[in-house]
Amino acid sequence: MKFLKICPLLVFAAFLAVAISLWLALDNIFYLFNFLYIGTFISVGILLFFVKKSKYARLVVQIGVGMYMMVYLGIIHRENMNIAGFWFYLFNGLFQAAVIHYLVAKILGPLLFGRGWCGWACWTGAVLDLFPFKKPCGKKIKGLGLAKYLFFIVPLVTVVILFVLRADNMENIMWWSFIGGNILYYAIGIVLAFVLKDNRAFCKYICPVVVFLKPASHFSLLRFKSIDENCVKCRLCEKACPMEVEITNPSRKRKNATECIACCECIRACPKKSKKLF
Repeated sequence: MKFLKICPLLVFAAFLAVAISLWLALDNIFYLFNFLYIGTFISVGILLFFVKKSKYARLVVQIGVGMYMMVYLGIIHRENMNIAGFWFYLFNGLFQAAVIHYLVAKILGPLLFGRGWCGWACWTGAVLDLFPFKKPCGKKIKGLGLAKYLFFIVPLVTVVILFVLRADNMENIMWWSFIGGNILYYAIGIVLAFVLKDNRAFCKYICPVVVFLKPASHFSLLRFKSIDENCVKCRLCEKACPMEVEITNPSRKRKNATECIACCECIRACPKKSKKLF
């Protein structure tokens, strides 16, 4: 409990260190504002969830961080924050917000905190989590999971073609692809949520970022598991898990092990408070 009380401060300190380092290294005060803003919301969210026990903790962070990245950075600042933007800026050798975002939240960061981005800050998940299907009913579409690889490869190939053809106005193309990509993601996500009665069906079947997230999440330092002496095997945690993770199994090879989005619903559902983040 003592650790949970100081955890928000530790998280904020980590973001502050990154903010100051990037500000000084790149001589751009935007990075100071950007990481302080994100760090503040995440720290407040952790405080609300673990200390204040608020059921709105994740929603606060999802809206605060997710909408900032989509609306301010993406729509207003005209930077493609989707995977196509990552490839575009990476190939251009530009250390833009999209590249930093992917490195921190989706490529290297998950080695520490797994798929925490998905549960706490994803702007697609923020909207899908508002629908009523919070506990999956078990309906599946066989083979649909291959779609995530298609959505991963197509943006990469598209950006490569744009570079090969030396297309004009590539920045403008990237901005419109960001707008169109998000509309497509939301449309597919909402349809799947209602068809499969599962808010997070998009995350399981379609999201291309999972191709980065799943391998790193397997080795994540922080993950949820039960304390054996407290767990009564009621499996209420697994019934509450939106990603259908076999939480009572401590092995990294447990069912849907790399699907955990750190939403903490297992902690909320456990009657014996045996679920811990290790």
